[in-house]
Amino acid sequence: MRRIKVLFWASLATVAALWLIADPRALQPAGFFPLRGAMVQLSGLLAMTCMSLAMVLALRPGWPERWIGGLDKMYRLHKWLGIGGLVLAVVHWLWSQGPKWAVGLGWLQRRQRGPAADAGGIEQALRSWRGTAESVGELAFYAAVILIAVALIRRIPYRLFYKTHVLLAAVFLVLVFHSVVLLEFAYWTSPLGVLMAALLAWGTWAAVIVLFRRVGAGRKVDGTIIGLDYRPELHALEGEIGALEGWPGHRPGQFAFVSAGDGEHAHPFTIASTWNPAEPRLTFIVKELGDYTRRLPQTLRIGQPVEVEGPYGCFTFDDDRPRQIWIGGGIGITPFIARMKQLAMDRQAYPSRPNPQAIDLFHTTADYSEEIVAKLQADAEAAGVRLHVLHDARDGLLTGERIRAVVPDWKAASVWFCGPPAFGGALRADFARQGLPVNERFHQELFAMR
Repeated sequence: MRRIKVLFWASLATVAALWLIADPRALQPAGFFPLRGAMVQLSGLLAMTCMSLAMVLALRPGWPERWIGGLDKMYRLHKWLGIGGLVLAVVHWLWSQGPKWAVGLGWLQRRQRGPAADAGGIEQALRSWRGTAESVGELAFYAAVILIAVALIRRIPYRLFYKTHVLLAAVFLVLVFHSVVLLEFAYWTSPLGVLMAALLAWGTWAAVIVLFRRVGAGRKVDGTIIGLDYRPELHALEGEIGALEGWPGHRPGQFAFVSAGDGEHAHPFTIASTWNPAEPRLTFIVKELGDYTRRLPQTLRIGQPVEVEGPYGCFTFDDDRPRQIWIGGGIGITPFIARMKQLAMDRQAYPSRPNPQAIDLFHTTADYSEEIVAKLQADAEAAGVRLHVLHDARDGLLTGERIRAVVPDWKAASVWFCGPPAFGGALRADFARQGLPVNERFHQELFAMR
C-alpha cells in the first residue's frame, strides 16, 4: 500500500513541480481571471496525468508488477488514479465554468480581452480548434463522470461494469484531443510539455489496445475443462483445466483470468495447484460470491474450451523469515493449497531437505466439510505445515490474539493473508499495534478488480 501511495502522489507532485518551472509566475497572478487561467491549466494537467497512467495500467503490464507488489496492487492504483482523475476533472470543470456563472449572476465583471497575440502555424492551427475542443471536452467530462460512477458502484453487475468501462478508452481519446488543443502552447517546449506528450501518447496507445480488446493478448492460452467437482455444502466449484499448450508456468499464490466463452468477460481466479510441465493442468476453486459464480455449476461442462490469461500476482511467499503465518479466510485458502502442493513436491523430490520456514496455516470458514478438511490436513502433512482449522459457528472468530497464542515466536514471522479485505485490515492493524513491521512483513492479497 505504501508504494501505491508513493507512486500516486509522486506522479502528481512531479507534474505540478514541472508546471511551476514552466510558468513560475502562475501563482502570482494580477487578478482573478489570470488565476483562473492558471488553475484551469494545472487541474487539467493533473487530471490527464491520472487518466493517462490509469489507462496504461488497464493493459495489465508485466514490467511494473514486481515493484508495485502484484496486479492486485496495480488495480488498486488504477482505481485511485481513476478517482483522482475524476476529482481533478471536476475541479478543472468548476474553474472553467464557475466564473462564467458568476459573471451571469453579476457577481463578477466580465473580463475584457485584448487583441490576441500573433501565433505561428502550429499554434494558430490549434487555436482554430479551440471551440471544438472545449465543446467535446465538456461532453467527454460528463461521460467520464457517469462511467467512473458505474465503475465505483458495486451494486452494478460486473458484466455491465466491464462493457461500460471499456467506453472510458474512447472518452479518454476525446480528452487527449481537448488537452492537446487547449494546453498553454508555451508549455510544449518545456520539460512539462515533453512529459505530457509522452503520457498522452502512452495513454492513447493503451486506449487503442483496450478498444480493440487486445488487453493481455500475449499472455493468453487455450485450454479445456477436464474436471468439475461442485461442493454444495461449501457453495464452491473446483474446476481443472488441461491441454494448456504455451502456458509459461506459474508460482503458487498467483492467479489467472479465465474466460469460458459464455459472453462474460474473463474473471480472475487464484490458481489452486502447483505447476508440473509433465502434467500441464491448472486447478481453480471458485466460491459462489455473485451472479456469475453462482451460475458456473450449471453453465460449465467437461470438454468445454476456455481461455486462460496469466499468470499474474506477487503473493508468492518469497521472504527470508524463519517462520511464516498463513491465514486463509473462506475461499482465500486457495493460494495456500497451491503452495502446500509445491512444498510437498519439493519434499518428495528432496526428502532430506527441510522446509525453508516453519509454517502455521490458519483456515477460518463459515462453511464446513469434513471431507475437505481431511484433504487440507493431508496436504498440510505432506508439506510439513501445521494446520489450524476454525469453523466460525463452532470455534468463534479468528483474532490476532488467538494467532499469537498458538505461535509464540510470531515476532520472527511474516504473515500472509488472503480473504475478506476487512478481516485482513483488522488483523494487519492488530499486528501493527503489537509491534510487527506490517509494511515489510504483512502480505495481503487485494483481490478486487474494480
